[in-house]
Amino acid sequence: MKISERQSLILNKIVQDYINSARPVSSQLLEKRHKFRISPATIRIEMQKLTDHGFLYQPHTSAGRIPTDKGFRFFVNHLFEKESLEFPEQKFLKEIQKIERQIEDSLKFSREVTKILASLSSNLALSYLFDEKIFWKEGWQEIFAEPEFEDTKCVRNFLEMIENLEKHIEDFVFEESFLPRVYIGKELPILKSKDFSLIISQGQFPKKKKATWAILGPKRMTYQKNISLINSVLKILAEYQ
Repeated sequence: MKISERQSLILNKIVQDYINSARPVSSQLLEKRHKFRISPATIRIEMQKLTDHGFLYQPHTSAGRIPTDKGFRFFVNHLFEKESLEFPEQKFLKEIQKIERQIEDSLKFSREVTKILASLSSNLALSYLFDEKIFWKEGWQEIFAEPEFEDTKCVRNFLEMIENLEKHIEDFVFEESFLPRVYIGKELPILKSKDFSLIISQGQFPKKKKATWAILGPKRMTYQKNISLINSVLKILAEYQ
């Protein structure tokens, strides 16, 4: 489904605003924040078209709009098309430099990198070492601070999804490029995933030891930063091949 350039701009801003606020986005707030130079009435018309095409939905009549899985997918595809996935924060590089000399010790390095990914993403970070069959999971405090997890059903579903992911982690097959993949909601072939997103890829330690890296969280995650974080880990590992 092709949408207009103006609709694309509006949709991307709605997704960004929803990621930041966790609240439905109204046409009035959208116009006030982004100065589209079109009337609120025109913005409402475009938002309705995006809703009719399945990119947005309205929780109830008087509410603003929330991105659907299709809306989030459009946003993520746009990120990859723009190639705007370089991580600008220096904190990640500084933290990695502290432990980079440990890269030959895949167990220790994986655990420390997983902690860094969790801290900087505010989501759950996971790494899996194929040879050792070992998982590291970090970021429980960060992820459960997100507003979605005020709902106990959401917490249960998230825990079940992680359990299912652990059982099927070796089913994820990657091409040689090991580029991160993004699964949004029901795209993820794992039970209980409809409310969550997963960014996942594989890299290799020296001596061809294979590892999987992932960031998991609500669909309202900061995709650009999280994809960039995973990319940064892969680039570091590639330097040691």
